[in-house]
Order: sequence, then structure tokens, then C-alpha cells
Amino acid sequence: MTALHDISAADLSAAYAAGRLSPVEVAAAALARIAACEPRLNAMYRVLAESALASANESQARWRAGRPLSPLDGVPVTIKENLYTRGDPAPIGTAAGDLSPKPQDSPPAARLREAGCVILGKTTMPDFGMLSAGLSSLHGVTRNPWNRECSTSGSSSGAGAAGAAGYGPLHVGTDIGGSVRLPAAHCGLFGLKPSLGRIPIDPPYLGRAAGPMTRSVRDSAMLLSVLSQPDARDFMSLPSQPCDYAAALEDLPLRGLRVGYLADMGVGLPLDARVRDAAAAAAGALAAAGAIVEPVAPFLSAAMLDGMCTFFEARSFNDISAMSDEQRARVLPFVLRWCTWRAAGFSGRDVINAYGQVMAMRQAAVSAVAAFDFVISPVSPVVSYPAAQASPGNDPTNALSHIAYTVAFNMSEQPAASINWTHTPEGMPLGVQIAGQRFDDLGVLRLSRALEQLRPAQRAWPSVV
Repeated sequence: MTALHDISAADLSAAYAAGRLSPVEVAAAALARIAACEPRLNAMYRVLAESALASANESQARWRAGRPLSPLDGVPVTIKENLYTRGDPAPIGTAAGDLSPKPQDSPPAARLREAGCVILGKTTMPDFGMLSAGLSSLHGVTRNPWNRECSTSGSSSGAGAAGAAGYGPLHVGTDIGGSVRLPAAHCGLFGLKPSLGRIPIDPPYLGRAAGPMTRSVRDSAMLLSVLSQPDARDFMSLPSQPCDYAAALEDLPLRGLRVGYLADMGVGLPLDARVRDAAAAAAGALAAAGAIVEPVAPFLSAAMLDGMCTFFEARSFNDISAMSDEQRARVLPFVLRWCTWRAAGFSGRDVINAYGQVMAMRQAAVSAVAAFDFVISPVSPVVSYPAAQASPGNDPTNALSHIAYTVAFNMSEQPAASINWTHTPEGMPLGVQIAGQRFDDLGVLRLSRALEQLRPAQRAWPSVV
């Protein structure tokens, strides 16, 4: 019998409607799961037990009256720390951050409340969200439920751990270079980075997106329908196009579908053969189902990746420079070194040249997908790395060499997702990335659902306790 904290959002919605389960008992079970696992995982920054149970009681009354606010009314959810929630601090993962309570919800949090979701709490992240790791000067080390000695990746590190451990079915992260897809891949989840502006966010920024992280494609589709509702605070948001993404998931015709297969980007960290084999197997499964699968040449150059790194370093150096010496001393030393080791010497010309490389990356990503409906590739070049490391190489002078497969789709504004394909013999997840044409979020969800049905049998979720 499935434990209450492991039940999907789709099944919870049906059970609430039929009166088989109540939001109160489900919220209590999720909170109990958090309490049991947190000493080992450290996925939560704040657990909002009192307000969660109050919300669950309100939801229960609505379901009993036949007036739920949405299909996700009463379904538990966690939210990444940097997505503001009214009354809670959002220090952005760093001990140098502002701990004053935020006066209003961010757009994603506002949409979740309007839908009646039960917000369990806020998940951890690294300093400023600028690490693909679960290491923070404020939160400490967040650990991967599949192997607690391994990293969750990041920066939606707590969301990744919470999803794999069963802290309820729904989790919301953010992604500016891979921060939803990388932890999804390392934690065995499905994670969607939608088209830029599909989910309103505040403040918006180049490449920055919020996205769902769940155990199933259907749950993410249901969550996207809620999160993509309009919010005027995001001046980069797309025109509102209400869509029941979950209802449109099934029966994508695979025969004749044009799929590109990117075997190796050729820049950044070397690709682990196990990761390559997983992506190749996913592409092969699509070909066997009738898709036209053709190779995609590497489209990201070393100059583009370095330009992206230069841009991120300059941006973070600007933020660090505005801090007092006392504040800077509280920043994670790795992050401080990363954004100062060369950025202090950047000229205006250096930064503009770097921005030019970012735009070249954008053009290259759009062009690479243009001949296809979708492109399949690895997500992360590595299977795992130690939980206490700040990056796979743990080198602050080369901190972002592992984002070569993910970052271009942030800059190009295209939707991209990570779905688990299989596991290593040791039990670590092996994810595959699906990238689509700009604005085709539904298409990426539909192909992800098809791969979910084609993939090998999956391992049981980790018990942790």
C-alpha cells in the first residue's frame, strides 16, 4: 500500500474528490515524513507546519462542500527559499542574506495559494543560487536521498532532495543555468524549465525561470497549469494561454517525429560513459517507436561557455562589491573566490564581449533545435559527486564547466526538461534532457510522458529512514 506521503498529486486529487482521503491526513503524513528524514537530508530551510495544517483544514472543508479551488486544492507543495512567501525570510541561501520577512508572495507562491495548495515549507539552496550543489553558508549541506554521501546538485538542491524523499508530491524550484534540471537528474525526478516567461516570476531576469520538480510528468503538468497563470509583476511574462497541460499529455504520435540526438556537447567536463549510454538508450527507444532520430552536432563552443561564466561572475561580483566587509566574510568561501578571482579585473569590454557570447549561445541553441521537433541529450556530464563539494570539480576558478548541456536553453528561452531514464548498478539516477522549440512547453511535457512510458522499470524511491 502506497504511503500517504508518496501518493502523486493526480491520485490525491482523485482521492479528495471521491472522499477517500482528506487533505488534513495527507498534510500530517507529509510533515511526519519531513520530521523523520530532515536530520539526515537537510532539505528544508523552514517547515511551516502550523500554517500547513490550517490550510489543509480549509481545503478539507472546501472538498466536503464540493467547492475546491482547483484540482490541486489540498495537495502538499514545497517552494524554493528564493521564491518569496509572505512573512518568511528569503536570504537566497547565504549567511550574508537579508533575514527580514517578505511582505508579499512571489508570483509562484501566490498562484499556489490561490489554487488551495498546502505549502509545507521552503527548501534549501546554495549561496545566491550560483552553485550546482547542496552547499550553503546558511543552510549547511543538503544530501541526496539515493546516497547521502552524494550531492543533490543545485541550485534547487532542497527541492531535489525533498522530491526524492517523498516530502509530498509537488516541489517548485528555479533555474537560470540548469538549477531545476540538474538536481532533477541527480535525484531521479522529472523537472521542467519552461519557456522564459511561461511561469511569471519576480524579479524576472535573463534566463531565469521557475519550474516544477516532481516524481511524474503528470504531476508537473498539473502544477504548470497553476503556476503559468498571469501576474503583472513579471514584465517578461508570456501572454496568458490557459491550458490543462495534464489533459493533453497522452498519445503523442512518435512515428515520424523528428528528434535530434546530441551525444556529447564536446565542451565543459568530460561526459561519463554511463550518462552517455542513458541518453543513447532514450534516443534508441524513440527510434524503435518510429521517431526519426538523427545526430545533432555539438553547438556550444568553449568561448560561449566561458562567456557565460564571465557574465555570471561579473553579475555576482557586482552584488558582492556592494556588501560590507562583514557581510562578505559570511559568504561561502568557494562562492566568494569564484566571483572575485578574475572578475575584479574585468573591463567593460570584457563584459560586453561575454554578453556577445551569451547571445551567440542563444542563436546556436535555437538553430540546433530548428530542424527537429525535439532534441535529446544528457543533463549533467557526471553521475554524482560528494555532497560537501561546491561543484563536480570543486574548483572555484572553473566552477560551471558542468552546465554545458543545460545553460544554453536558459539563454535561448526554450523549454527543456530532465527525466530519469535508469539507474547505475549502485543505484544513482541517470537523467536525460528533452529540449523543445521555443514556447512548446506542452510538446516537451508530451515527449517526456512518452519517454516515461518507454523507459526501463524504475527503482523504488529511497527509504532514507
